[in-house]
Amino acid sequence: MISILLHLAGGVALLTWGLHMVESGLMRAFGATLRQFMANSLGNRFNAFCAGLTVTGALQSSTATGMIATSFAARGLMKPVTGLAVMLGANVGSTLIVQAFSLDLSWISPACLVIGMALFEKGKGSQSRDLGRASIGLGLMLLALTMLVETMRPAEAAPALRTVLDALAGEPVLNAAIACLLTWAAHSSTPVVLFVMSLASSHAAPMASVVALILGANIGSALNPYFAGAKGDDSSRKRLPAGNLLLRGGVCLGLLAITGPIARLLDGLPGDRGHLVADFHTGLNVTIAVVFIGLIGPVATLLERLIPDAPQASDPDAPRYLDPSVLGTPSEALACATREVMHMGDIVEDMLKRSIPVMLADDRGSVADLTRRDDAVDRLHEAIKLYVTDVTREHLSDVDDQRATAIMTFVINLEHIGDIVDKNLMELAQKKIKGKLRFSAEGTTELLALHQSVVDSFHRAQTLFVSGNPQTAERLLEDKLVVRQLERRAADQHLVRLREGRADSLSSSSLHLDVLRDLKRIHSHVCAIAYPLLQRDALCA
Repeated sequence: MISILLHLAGGVALLTWGLHMVESGLMRAFGATLRQFMANSLGNRFNAFCAGLTVTGALQSSTATGMIATSFAARGLMKPVTGLAVMLGANVGSTLIVQAFSLDLSWISPACLVIGMALFEKGKGSQSRDLGRASIGLGLMLLALTMLVETMRPAEAAPALRTVLDALAGEPVLNAAIACLLTWAAHSSTPVVLFVMSLASSHAAPMASVVALILGANIGSALNPYFAGAKGDDSSRKRLPAGNLLLRGGVCLGLLAITGPIARLLDGLPGDRGHLVADFHTGLNVTIAVVFIGLIGPVATLLERLIPDAPQASDPDAPRYLDPSVLGTPSEALACATREVMHMGDIVEDMLKRSIPVMLADDRGSVADLTRRDDAVDRLHEAIKLYVTDVTREHLSDVDDQRATAIMTFVINLEHIGDIVDKNLMELAQKKIKGKLRFSAEGTTELLALHQSVVDSFHRAQTLFVSGNPQTAERLLEDKLVVRQLERRAADQHLVRLREGRADSLSSSSLHLDVLRDLKRIHSHVCAIAYPLLQRDALCA
């Protein structure tokens, strides 16, 4: 009994992992194309239904299709009616996958594995590698299906398993709950339905239990995207999964009351029990789609009432001071832009100050947080740039023109600093965590000293931006020599440790030198803020 259950669990796990590989491989290879295809099919509910069916057939996952549809709805690109039609199509598409696997395709498994491995190894960093991943996943799914069938063959001879299944025969709700839980854990109904088909084919479970299990798998499949959407505060991300759960889950819950008559009907039909189960699964979702495709308008209206838009919470990183009402007065508008630049500078300063300590602490959560903060920097950069561009459409005095130039110079360099922290230093931090690398004690001290010098210069640059003091600008350029000397001394001392054969320095050498380089690059952008002021003073002299 234990051996059978272990083999069954292993088969379901392998089936689920293969499904994940197919989905991730095809999304990497054709994700943009599939999204564009879906975006072009949103003209009416019938096109949307076909798009959901097609994309699910390609990805072999209705959950993935639902996530794409939900993201479209959240951005206002998809109306609730078309979104629900996509979900109905995705439900039907997932059943076609089961129909395909109900055929005897076990002979294809070795071919898929061999072809997939060849493509995966040959096409590093290319679309071929992603297709290879999908082919390997398909091979694993077929192999897992064969394993499940072979495992279930002796099931009738296992008295304990038959006792458990017979005990559950009169408990449709319990059967459905078990299948729902398995589907939620696997994040896909496909492996669970295929497993239930194996139970049916081997006569290991009565048909009433099989019907209840199929209904539970469909409920679980609707629960996955619902729970995923419930994690956020965006109401538009919750409505489509909730609507899918209402339609698909509601029908399946209702049918649990008549599992007996459905089972007797299926038992009276000719053919293999496993194929009958697959047909029931497909017929159920097709029926739901046919019945509700014309009623999704009222359902969408109901969802908007049940899940209204949440009040917009204030975003602390959103633009605060860019007042469009003063654009006709350049001096006031530039003052607003200056305040917004200081707001942006505070975010970049926070990123810069935390970057090296986060790297030294191997804090994955803080690495992700700093990466997200760069998105706010990019939004502010874009907003300030467009605002100042609108200001410069007016005729500006020499003073205002110089101020506009200083603002744009500062904003551009702030954006570059944020990018270096995000795309360079934080990637190096992830590399350090993944490789379990450590800097030497001396190397850590040198990095902290250089980092502190860069932070001090950044503070001076902010002061210069506000005051425009030429002495501050000259001091900032003097810092450039200090930072250059610190960087050079740190690199030289690191090479000395390498010659001494220090293990920690040897393992982290590339990482150490890259951090020194990136801090020096950041300081170059900090110093670039001083040049417009010095050039202005030179012209005035």
